[in-house]
Amino acid sequence: MTRGILRIFLGAAPGVGKTYSMLEEGHAQAAAGVDVVAGIILDHGREQTRLQLEGLETVPTKHINYRDADFQELDVAALLERRPALALVDEYAHSNIPGAGNAKRWQDVEELLAAGIDVYSTVNVQHLASLGDVVESITGVRQQETVPDDVVRRAEQIELVDIPPELLRQRLSTGHVYAADKVDAALANYFRLGNLTALRELALLWLADRVEEGVAAYRQSHGIDTSWPTRERVVVGLSGGAEGEVLLRRAARILSRVSGGELLAVHVPRSDGVAGDTPSALEGQRQLVTDLGGTYHTVGGEDPAAALLDFARNAGATQIVIGSSRHRARLGFLRSPGVGARVVRGAGDMDVHMVPHPLATTGGGMRTRGELNRKRVIAGFVLAVALPGVVELFTGPLSLQTTMVVQLAATIAVALVGGLWPAVVAAVWGSLLLNYFSAPPVRTLTINNPENLLTLAIFLLVAVAVALAVDQSARRSQEALRAGAEAATLSELARGILASQDTVQVLLEQLRDHFGMRSVVLFSSQGIPGAWQVEASVGEEPPQSPEEADTLEEVSEHWMLGLSGRILPARDRRLLSAFGAHLLALEQRAALSETQRENVQLSQDNNMRTSVLRAVSHDLRTPLAGIKLSVSSLRQSEVVFSPEDEAELLATIEHYADRMDALVGNLLDMSRLSAQMVRPVVGPVSWQEVLPAALHGVPAERVRRELPPNMPPIEADPGLLERVIANIVENAVKYAPDSEILVVGSVGGSGSATINGHPASELRIVDHGKGVPAAEVMAMFRPFQRLDDVSYGPQGGSGVGLGLAVAKGFTEIMGGVVEAEETPGGGLTMTVRMPLSTGIVRTAP
Repeated sequence: MTRGILRIFLGAAPGVGKTYSMLEEGHAQAAAGVDVVAGIILDHGREQTRLQLEGLETVPTKHINYRDADFQELDVAALLERRPALALVDEYAHSNIPGAGNAKRWQDVEELLAAGIDVYSTVNVQHLASLGDVVESITGVRQQETVPDDVVRRAEQIELVDIPPELLRQRLSTGHVYAADKVDAALANYFRLGNLTALRELALLWLADRVEEGVAAYRQSHGIDTSWPTRERVVVGLSGGAEGEVLLRRAARILSRVSGGELLAVHVPRSDGVAGDTPSALEGQRQLVTDLGGTYHTVGGEDPAAALLDFARNAGATQIVIGSSRHRARLGFLRSPGVGARVVRGAGDMDVHMVPHPLATTGGGMRTRGELNRKRVIAGFVLAVALPGVVELFTGPLSLQTTMVVQLAATIAVALVGGLWPAVVAAVWGSLLLNYFSAPPVRTLTINNPENLLTLAIFLLVAVAVALAVDQSARRSQEALRAGAEAATLSELARGILASQDTVQVLLEQLRDHFGMRSVVLFSSQGIPGAWQVEASVGEEPPQSPEEADTLEEVSEHWMLGLSGRILPARDRRLLSAFGAHLLALEQRAALSETQRENVQLSQDNNMRTSVLRAVSHDLRTPLAGIKLSVSSLRQSEVVFSPEDEAELLATIEHYADRMDALVGNLLDMSRLSAQMVRPVVGPVSWQEVLPAALHGVPAERVRRELPPNMPPIEADPGLLERVIANIVENAVKYAPDSEILVVGSVGGSGSATINGHPASELRIVDHGKGVPAAEVMAMFRPFQRLDDVSYGPQGGSGVGLGLAVAKGFTEIMGGVVEAEETPGGGLTMTVRMPLSTGIVRTAP
């Protein structure tokens, strides 16, 4: 079955018109005769969006009751049964309510695409997983609903729905985005002009990267090798010496003149016989690249210039920065005129900056030959023909023995240049010239003296033997150098493993860079032999099955590496196996880390159970004993209680039952928090909405509320926020029995009433009780902690020390903060700080 086509409408912020544009395109497709069905469309109260939906067939949504609230989710089964040609599905990054089937809406979309149904969907840039931290630093709001970038990249079409920030704020102020009571808070917080401008830039840059991937794929498929400078990219060649920092900072200054440029640092492990790289210098340069916002790469190659140029072309570089020493002697990698000249000659339309510097590292010896390529072999044969004749020309007056020694030196020189066979030709040709011009009778090939014949024969044998020894030495040296380069690469891999910095994705990218491949894929059999699936991939057009890969390397029984771009030669397979071993080590490390986390969680759960049993043995027994005593008294037929006594006994039963209910509720909440089972549904809510329910059961005369009437809504789950306030107030009532509890609300645009530097609203619960020593404030929030482990109040202690732990856990999972400080004059002040609302209802993952 042909897979459906996914088209995503991308926006920088809510209200730019993503859903409207999707519906508009749906109408256009329907008018063209396409069978279009709306799966789920959320208008968020926007009249224009609601009107745009009219005229399109809709599939009823699935209604799910969750925590006493009704939610609408996409009915995937109904859409699959209806099987339209095109389905419109809003909010691609949405997290489904438990019970909806898949955890994420994009997984619902995958089912539709697999069934051959085309899908149009919408997503905001803040929901892209790779941009979560950036968006939080801009807006101060952590996005709980995210979608993996790779999932969005797989979309066949991505369309940016863009309007200027000023126009979006104007639409917001006129009520076209949010209801009138939420406009002021939104304009003052999430929809500030600077926030919108930064989010718009993020969306444009992210989409530009996707467009560039398409350009690279086009160049690859059409065999275009020339660089298309769509964006400024500077590649820096690092030698491993101290001059690397100079080159990196120069490249950073070059990029500072443009916007949106990229810095790529490339290190080719030395294979030219020069002294090895300096690990400490490379590590410092790696860190500097990261600090400058660039990326660090290690590539392999016999020819440093060719390896650097290949990487630059594949990366679409516009400029190359390499070092050029001011000293002529003993020049190192990427600092010799030969390497620099070859880079300049092969750079094509890329600019090359050769930066002079005084930090050249001295080599450990003379540079040895590179690999015997075709050009060197041809040059060797030319020398084999010409050099013996030149020697004979200039040594004619000399004796046979002297000329023979010079001819032997010429043969060795030919062996150094062209290898064995050119040296054999030089030896044979030199012996013939010696016989003709130097051995009497001259100018004939006849030899009268048997000693001369023996001399020429020995010369030929010695010349061939020396040539063979020189050639073998050169080949052994080349193998040693290649092994050294492999060792340097393995050292880089081991450093990443030991530093716990590398991930599978990073390792695959290193593998692709090192071997110059188009793409690299990690296949997984998921425990089913032969059923290979793509687990992770990097590069363009990755193979979807092992059969499509050019080179395969089996990592383990369940893992296999696939390389696409060229067939890897046999000499590189050993290094590929090493990459596979490191990949397996990464997987094993991840499995061990997961096991460690599970063991830690199990240990914490065991500690929790032990603490629960200890607490329940006392705190549950007391109310049960009180209830049992009161019920037994009421059931005694021989005793007649007065109405007042009976009422008192019933009140005792009710009091202890309430204590048990609160105790069990906190135990269940703490268990859910420990098991990470709490998924808040956050949205706009005001403090005034939740306070009545939170203070239910607390005597009205004990609490005084001081909240401004115009406080803007906050971002919270009403049910969880109610429990937070109730637990904190209960704690204040219990430990400050003779104090009035003051509940004060405030909003801050600066100062302490902020979260991550962005405006927030806070609720302060103030008491004038005994207070908590500063050294015990942190311990107060841990489960099963009670102040001095003593009972307060006329009814004695009630609780197992879970109230504040639950309050802190619920607050943090909603994106807020709970803090405690001393009340001036004595007592404790608890502050609950929550971010101001963005107007969006969302479910945390």
